[in-house]
Amino acid sequence: MKVEQIYTGCLAQGAYYIVSENEAAIIDPLREVKPYLDRLEKDHVTLKYIFETHFHADFVSGHLDLSKKTGAPIVYGPTAQPEFEAIIAEDHQFFEVGKVKIKVLHTPGHTMESTTYLLIDENGVETAIFTGDTLFLGDVGRPDLAQKATSLTQEDLAGILYDSLQTKIMPLDDSITVYPAHGAGSACGKNMQKETVDLLGNQKKTNYALNQPDKESFVKEVLDGLTAPPKYFGMNVAMNKGGYESLDVIMDKGLTTISAEDFENYAEETGALILDTRSPAEFHKGFIPNSINIGLKGDFAPWVGALIVDVKHPILLVADKGTEEEAITRLSRVGFDHVVGYLKGGFEAWKNSGKETDEIKRISPEEFADQFAKTSKVIDVRKTSEYSAEHIDNAYNRPLDEISEWVNTIDDSEHFFLHCAGGYRSMIAASILNSHGIRNFTEVEGGFNGIKKTGKLPTSDFVCQSKTI
Repeated sequence: MKVEQIYTGCLAQGAYYIVSENEAAIIDPLREVKPYLDRLEKDHVTLKYIFETHFHADFVSGHLDLSKKTGAPIVYGPTAQPEFEAIIAEDHQFFEVGKVKIKVLHTPGHTMESTTYLLIDENGVETAIFTGDTLFLGDVGRPDLAQKATSLTQEDLAGILYDSLQTKIMPLDDSITVYPAHGAGSACGKNMQKETVDLLGNQKKTNYALNQPDKESFVKEVLDGLTAPPKYFGMNVAMNKGGYESLDVIMDKGLTTISAEDFENYAEETGALILDTRSPAEFHKGFIPNSINIGLKGDFAPWVGALIVDVKHPILLVADKGTEEEAITRLSRVGFDHVVGYLKGGFEAWKNSGKETDEIKRISPEEFADQFAKTSKVIDVRKTSEYSAEHIDNAYNRPLDEISEWVNTIDDSEHFFLHCAGGYRSMIAASILNSHGIRNFTEVEGGFNGIKKTGKLPTSDFVCQSKTI
């Protein structure tokens, strides 16, 4: 028997590949299925089942494409109602893969169809659980995402999750390995550990949610401090439940090359968003007017989802040469399937064609420290928890993921400085502000981390972030 965790850092997501004898199973696959097909071919095994722990909200699963390419059936837990052919398993039902068994444990609460899969080895020993978003390391799945799909409140769902954990997970042996669907950085939880694998016994000791004295306390603690989920989540659920176009088709469309001469016309005709995926360091020196910068080398897909929101919005790409396919793939992971093409030759081709360009004023932390005065206006776009932990005295906190709510409140007649933690998020914010005609600002390279290293500016007292959630 072999169990492999296939972890994708950008989404903080874990898919799982299980092999026994000449058969395999895959749990919660990502949108692009070629890596799984390559593994199956290399191991000379047949994919027998594709298990889905629930209808995912933060990414589009590869279950449909993988099923079409392999013939393997898709399995959901009890109460799931997908709009395509699938096996809807019963609670405690067994599935055989080679010499091992996978037992269905219905664990509603995060969503009502949420299911944990218990792996039983060749000797009949319970060895691992694949918990989806029911149990994370250090946390549990947020119970506020499925409210719209049911008549239940988030308090109701949290109570159901408590019962699932107490009756299905806690009685299992401490030696069992926990394989969750997500790790630190995912918006599906609030307090996840950086590790991606742990023993259940350790989680029973260290996970705050598993150490509440009663259901009432559990509900209170799990719901406390939850921020609003990204707005694209509901659209991803709909795609996972209702189906989507094959990634092969999406890729063919997106890899259409568009000349600099035609690019502007394409933008006007399609109403497409111009998405520039170059690094902040390159973007600020020159870009196509009104384009939005979300760098590919960062938390690209989650920020696209959080800020663009509408998965059906057409997108035109500006990318470094050779990264176009990666960008389209990562967009598809969060359901953005409407890339209409990319700029042939990248930004250099645009600039060489003599077309209009724009730029963002960026300075180093040292320059910022020299220019800073008590009357300076500073906008910090980090998360509230980061800001609460430590910030520049008198800085305003305007989280990036809420920019659509505060962008129109900015007074462009008053100059301000803009920063995040390291420069990635502040350049995203800068590009959005610029596209709204707000230009009287200076972005700080290196963000708060760089500013703090100068030792020249007054900051608030540091508070551990875990205490500010």
